[in-house]
Amino acid sequence: MNAQRIDELISTGDLSSDWRPSFLAIPRRQFIPDTIWRRDRTRSGPDLVALRRHEQPELWREFAEADDRVITQVDDGHPVGEDAGTAGTSAADAPGVVATMLRQLQVYGGERVLEIGTGTGWIAALLAHRLGADRVTSIEIDTETAARARKSLSDTGYGGVRVVTGDGASGYPQEAPYHRVIATAACSRIPYSWVAQTRRGGRIVAPSCALDYCGLLLALTVIENGSDNRDDNGTAIGYAIGQASFMRMRDQRLDPRDEVFISTGDEESRASVRETFLRPADVGDDGAVIAIGTRVPRCRMDYLPSPERNSSNGTLRLVDHNSRSCARLYYEEGSLGPYPVHQYGPRNLWDEVEAAHTWWVEHGSPGADRWRFTVTREGQRIDLAG
Repeated sequence: MNAQRIDELISTGDLSSDWRPSFLAIPRRQFIPDTIWRRDRTRSGPDLVALRRHEQPELWREFAEADDRVITQVDDGHPVGEDAGTAGTSAADAPGVVATMLRQLQVYGGERVLEIGTGTGWIAALLAHRLGADRVTSIEIDTETAARARKSLSDTGYGGVRVVTGDGASGYPQEAPYHRVIATAACSRIPYSWVAQTRRGGRIVAPSCALDYCGLLLALTVIENGSDNRDDNGTAIGYAIGQASFMRMRDQRLDPRDEVFISTGDEESRASVRETFLRPADVGDDGAVIAIGTRVPRCRMDYLPSPERNSSNGTLRLVDHNSRSCARLYYEEGSLGPYPVHQYGPRNLWDEVEAAHTWWVEHGSPGADRWRFTVTREGQRIDLAG
């Protein structure tokens, strides 16, 4: 990410200017391994193919410097095919997303930070540049990934970062309490250990997959007692700061069948067809997705862009694998509707989503900043703040 892109992020408010020196000093490409993985949808079978720096240096550099996620490991380091894998299991996050997370982390100097999911080590290096390596602890569940991150951090002058191999869901109590916790793996519920290991007034920034409908990025503040009193009675309260798609923590991964819903021609032939004036953007609004996600369980949403070049046409797909229900809305760029919707399976998923959207509108279309996430020892809840 060059200086121009960094300044653009600052101008849009996605990055605070005090992070500019760190982003300039530590380009992400220094932490990208020589072999990365890119998706080739023309392949049958495993479609994540190896891209090696020495074989395609220009293409490798293009990926390494792009403002997009780079997959750095597939199938937990053991690709199922020759030079091809089925699932990304570690990645370097998109610089724009990292910028947002670090801005929301609200560090000012002197804080001690726990990172959940070291990955390449880039975020740990950014934190170390800003705060000092001795104030950063990072935990990574994958042994090989952790070892590679340690080497990258050492090679770039940040070997003082403590990189622990272990399960980030448990945090790292040996160095607690922390002023800040940042996670790069999505979880259905924020582990209470992170709250217990954070000081009162501390921040937790983490991706959440609490709603099947979409992924969210949460920013929480620890209130009440917190672990500076060591009584584990702290509570974290916060809000979604946007939508985000992150790989899940290993113990919360989906069954592989849930990743792609494969419909048969027979199911499609029995689909009911209706029309709607709702667009994908309507049911993808940051506030609407939380309302829909809380009211329509076991429903996953994704948007499949048209393969046509320079086209904004596409298909919004809703899936419940367990009941083998699916709905597809076909969107055409520039059209004012109505848009055709095909539904099949025991659940009419589009009807449920449309009803939830209607509820959201009738309640004043509350934005993401009205949906409060609360984490206590008893669990996590989502409610509409007054």
